[in-house]
Amino acid sequence: MPALDRDAVLNALRTVIDPDLRRDIVALGFVKDLTLDDGRAAFTIELTTPACPVKDQMRDQAVAAVRALGIATVDVQMTAKVRSASAPETGRPPLPGVKNVIAVGAGKGGVGKTTVAVNLALALARCGSRVGILDGDIYGPNVPIMLGITTQLTTNEQRQIVPAEKYGLQVISIGFLTNDDAPIIWRGPMLHGAIQQFFKEVAWKDLDYLIIDMPPGTGDVALSLSQTVPVVGSIVVTTPQQVALADSRRAVRMYQKLSIPTLGVVENMSYYACPNCHHESDIFGHGGGEGLATDMGVPFLGRLPIYQPIREGSDNGVPLVVAEPASVAARAFLTVAERTAAQVSIAAQKAIDANKGKIPLIPVR
Repeated sequence: MPALDRDAVLNALRTVIDPDLRRDIVALGFVKDLTLDDGRAAFTIELTTPACPVKDQMRDQAVAAVRALGIATVDVQMTAKVRSASAPETGRPPLPGVKNVIAVGAGKGGVGKTTVAVNLALALARCGSRVGILDGDIYGPNVPIMLGITTQLTTNEQRQIVPAEKYGLQVISIGFLTNDDAPIIWRGPMLHGAIQQFFKEVAWKDLDYLIIDMPPGTGDVALSLSQTVPVVGSIVVTTPQQVALADSRRAVRMYQKLSIPTLGVVENMSYYACPNCHHESDIFGHGGGEGLATDMGVPFLGRLPIYQPIREGSDNGVPLVVAEPASVAARAFLTVAERTAAQVSIAAQKAIDANKGKIPLIPVR
C-alpha cells in the first residue's frame, strides 16, 4: 500500500487519547510495528503500565478509528513497558534493577499502612508488573508476617543480598535478620546504615515498582530515604477520623520538604459493609481522606473498606489480594494500584517532557 495510507492510519490513531497523559497515542510513541498489507492493518500499542484500567477501551477506539478508513481487518496487540519516573537532576543515583521507588507512609501508627503496602504491591504484580517490597519499618517489620515468609537472607557471588520471593514479589525486611520477638533498639546512624545497605546492596531483579513500607510518623528513615535514592513519590495512608487526618497532613508536608512528590492519599478503613444486609456504616467518619487530598492539592487514590478477611489474611500470611482476588475489597486495592500506576506514568512523562523542553503534564485527580 502507498506511504500515504500509512500516514492516514497514523493520523486516524491520533484520535485515541491516553486519559491520564492527555495526549494521543501516536505523539506518545505508543504505536509500534505498524504494517499494512492487502487490506489488513496490524500494530502494537505499548502502554506505560500493565495496570492501565482503560486498555481495552483504547484498543477498541484504535480498531474503530482504523476501520473507519475502509481497512476491514485490524489486528492490535496490547503490551506495556513501565517507564522510569526518576529525574536525573535529583543528584541521587538510580537504584540498580529498579525503575520506580514508591514510599508508602502514614502520619501515625494503626492506620493499616503495611496492609495497604503489601496488597498494593500484590495488586500491581497481578496486573503484570514486576514488583518488590522493602520493609522500611525497622522497629516494626511486619511484612514477613503478612506474606507468610520465614527465611534467612543469602548473598550472591557479587556479595549482594538476594531478596526472598513470595506471591511473585521480591521481598527484603530487617525481620529476616532478627528473631520474631527481638526488639530493634537503634539510634539514627544505625538506621541510616541499614537503609543504605538495603537500598544499595540488594540484587533487585528488573523491578517496575519497588514499594517501601515506611515507619509511621516523620523521622530518620524518611530522611535517609530522601538522601539515598530518587523516590518517584509517596502514598500517604490515613483513616477518616480527624486525629488521623491531622497527622496525615504532617506526613504530606514532610514529604514535600524532602522533595518527594505525593502520588496520592489512600483512605483505609473507610467504611464497613454489613455482610448480611450490605448496609454501609462510616464508623470512623466519611470523606476525610478525599477532603485532605483536595485541600492539599494531591490526588485521591481511593477508599478501602473494613473487611474481616483483610485482617485474617494479614495474620495468616495470605493477603486479601491473593486470598480473595474477586472480592469487593480486593477490587478496591486494584483501583488504588491502577491509580498509583497512572500517577507514576504521569511523573515519567513529566521527566521526558522536561528533557525535551515541553510543557509538563497536569496530574489527574
